[in-house]
Amino acid sequence: MASSSVSFIIIIITTVLLPSLSSQLSDLFPSNNPPPFLGKHSHPIKQPNHHQQYHYETRYFSQPLDHFSFLDLPRFRQRYLINTEHWVGPSRSGPIFLYCGNEGDIEWFAVNTGFVWDIAPRFGAMILFPEHRYYGDSMPFGSKEEAYRNATTLSYLTAEQALADFAVLITNLKKNLSAEGCPVVLFGGSYGGMLAAWMRLKYPHIAIGALASSAPILQFEDIVPPETFYNIVSNSFKRESSSCFDTIKNSWNALTSEGQKEDGLKQLSKTFHLCQELTSVQGLSDWLNSAYSYLAMVNYPYPSNFLMPLPGHPIREVCKKIDGSPARSSILERIFNGVSVYYNYTGEVDCFQLDDDPHGMDGWNWQACTEMVMPMSSDRNTSMFPAYDWDYSAFREGCQEDFQVTPRPRWITTEFGGHVRQYNMLPYVG
Repeated sequence: MASSSVSFIIIIITTVLLPSLSSQLSDLFPSNNPPPFLGKHSHPIKQPNHHQQYHYETRYFSQPLDHFSFLDLPRFRQRYLINTEHWVGPSRSGPIFLYCGNEGDIEWFAVNTGFVWDIAPRFGAMILFPEHRYYGDSMPFGSKEEAYRNATTLSYLTAEQALADFAVLITNLKKNLSAEGCPVVLFGGSYGGMLAAWMRLKYPHIAIGALASSAPILQFEDIVPPETFYNIVSNSFKRESSSCFDTIKNSWNALTSEGQKEDGLKQLSKTFHLCQELTSVQGLSDWLNSAYSYLAMVNYPYPSNFLMPLPGHPIREVCKKIDGSPARSSILERIFNGVSVYYNYTGEVDCFQLDDDPHGMDGWNWQACTEMVMPMSSDRNTSMFPAYDWDYSAFREGCQEDFQVTPRPRWITTEFGGHVRQYNMLPYVG
């Protein structure tokens, strides 16, 4: 099939993929939390057999640890997945579709990016999924334990280094295949979408276009209001059911009140079928917040297995469970019925672990504490989440405590832009 000749630009599809309450309740949402991206889902997830329709070869490429230094530093093996089944080759300028790997195992993204696989035959395209450094099998220093050891070993985990990995890989691959004339089109979703857009800007000679889906490239300081994310999540629930929205909004007070009772934490552990008894309300609050946020990110009209096995229109199903609970159900029992759609749609889970990261940290937390500083807040009038303001000082202190680093909140907009300003240009008269 002949490849189609198309002029590409950056296309950004904006969706979510990517709270009046007591002062005690505001503690449920400490403002030093990292933005709720996919970091906690960064481990490989067993996929159903129907995903085996996507075939690829797994390869590895030797990458410099630091692209911006001339020191003789160790290299690492970057994993990438490649499919040339429909590629028409360099003689016909067959395009290369490159998905910018996110903060997770690259196979997980490959089997959940059907759009790229669907359109590749039409364009006679090669498909390439390079893995993001420090995730999956692409670990510097030989192992995750060594790579994540401290701030020194983690210092090479940046968006700039990841983009340089992609640029070096595709340049080398094209040279080896005598495909220097083949156009490269970038794809990505959520953080991967941000990388796709930024790579098109930083390496315009390497990629002719980018499709960035659910890419929050404007969620940085002084670009969009910090309450934007939680307003969008809240509106997703409110559109399905105003009573569902109200139940969730009121549940935080009920959660706090129950936790303050003598046996409150024990009762909450029982109500939410937790594997271990709670030591504070905070863990349960974070667990619920994650469910609502991720539901908005994967509120697809069809069943999916991206984050969890979910039905189509999962927010609608959550609200049906909340609104349709027996009349005598408490507000927290209604909430449990609802979030079970996210955490236990298959009905196979007997009890829930609130902390699925035994090390208490992952790569995204590091990135959020260094350059991916995304201000977040929750508005008491428009959000269903507890109200809190963005507090950079608290955020900075948390990062210094966790990683011994100080965030750079303005670095991303300095490096990649984001602020649109108009200037009056005065003519120069010589």
